[in-house]
Amino acid sequence: GINAEYGKQWYQRRVRGVLNYYTNYYYKSNLSSTRMPTMYQWFYLLLLCPAFSALYFHMWETDVKCFVEEVPDETMISGKYKVEVYEEKTEQFIAKAGVGMHVDIKDPEKKTILSKYYTNEGQFVFTTHTPGEHYICLSPNSTRWFTGGNRLRVHLNIDVGEHANDYKQIQAKEKLSELQLRVRQLLEQVEQITKEQNYQRTREERFRFTSETTNNRVLWWAVAQTSILIVVGAWQMRHLKGFFEAKKLV
Repeated sequence: GINAEYGKQWYQRRVRGVLNYYTNYYYKSNLSSTRMPTMYQWFYLLLLCPAFSALYFHMWETDVKCFVEEVPDETMISGKYKVEVYEEKTEQFIAKAGVGMHVDIKDPEKKTILSKYYTNEGQFVFTTHTPGEHYICLSPNSTRWFTGGNRLRVHLNIDVGEHANDYKQIQAKEKLSELQLRVRQLLEQVEQITKEQNYQRTREERFRFTSETTNNRVLWWAVAQTSILIVVGAWQMRHLKGFFEAKKLV
């Protein structure tokens, strides 16, 4: 349910990562090596470079569509959307006044960050304060009580981190040269990468703690099971011994 620009940014990050991996692994780390990527590896790389077209999603007036963005704290997220209504006479989706959108955003603790009504085309911006999954829910400002209504097409573009900044506006406001603007972009990219690394480190620590806790619980459960089996076995042996002695079988 995201548009082409958001999809391009996602694929560009993946492509850059794969290209950097192959560059460092095959050329930079061993310049004398003649080893080349295999056919499967090139095929995987080509899968990351598909042709792009406009992306959107459909919904009814009474529907609610939610998206999840997993980001670190102190990260700016910007979303742009455009709502179009299906016209039965022309059989096309057209922009129509009076059809707005309610945007509801919650943090990982289910606390509301933003809850606001917008027009049929708008932009919402917010900054995260808690790392984790943030829920972005869109619902038309319809007054219908039952399902159905008009069919809508919603174009959505979500930018995260430094991609959410309008650098043209920043350049005009602060009167920065091209070089200064580029340096600022690089600094903000480095800052965002640092936030991502810290967030991944936190996730790794939380996962390791969960794994160790689960491992300890499994160990103690095995010890408890073994102890119960030993106690039950000893009791059965004693009971059978008493039974045989009472029957004078031994």
